Amino acid sequence: MQFNFEVLERNGSVTLLSAEIHSMIIAGWAGRNHEAIEHHIEELAAIGVPRPSQVPLFYRVSSLLLTQHTEVEVIGEKSSGEIEVLLFAHNGQTYITLTSDHTDRGLETVSVAYSKQVCPKPMGQQAWRFDDVLDHCDNLKIQSYIIEDGQRVTYQDGTLAALLPPTELLQKYFSSQIMQDGFAMSCGTVGTQGSIRPSKDFYMVLTDPVLGRTIQHHYRMKVLPEVA
Repeated sequence: MQFNFEVLERNGSVTLLSAEIHSMIIAGWAGRNHEAIEHHIEELAAIGVPRPSQVPLFYRVSSLLLTQHTEVEVIGEKSSGEIEVLLFAHNGQTYITLTSDHTDRGLETVSVAYSKQVCPKPMGQQAWRFDDVLDHCDNLKIQSYIIEDGQRVTYQDGTLAALLPPTELLQKYFSSQIMQDGFAMSCGTVGTQGSIRPSKDFYMVLTDPVLGRTIQHHYRMKVLPEVA
């Protein structure tokens, strides 16, 4: 599929990019700190999700799940988002944006792989060149917000220093730090503040404090009925 991005250049200019993404990889359990990984495993175990067979673990899902729409359709009330940075490659260059590994939490208790496959993966409409942030990747901040009792509240808040470096994930999957054209990889998430829980609105922010810029995306869930 073709996706259009505004590439925010280091000098402040904007380049328009149309990129094909035909293969999607989700890096799961990608925390750098073993205790943090175990905490996230326990978070999910609390809602019945089985432990992973190894860490990190790479899930392949359909690239057709990627979307830049601001409204997505899901079945039932049990799915929720989680912010991740997304790398994608086009014409020999790697770019970075944000995505939500939206997941069906009910199905996750049966199969993590299937739970990821049945939900759309919203992503940003803007991107940066990965080379521009490579030397300060750990400083990049990811935050998500949800709506509770009519108020926007912080759901996730952390930096990439808590996760395995994206270059290490590329090396583990591709046996190279160079991503192949047409591939995309989401690079892990940080823990939630409070329990994992759904919200019909999900806000995502990726911040580069070194270059002083952000990428933001918001999407809303349209819940379809569960029919037996």
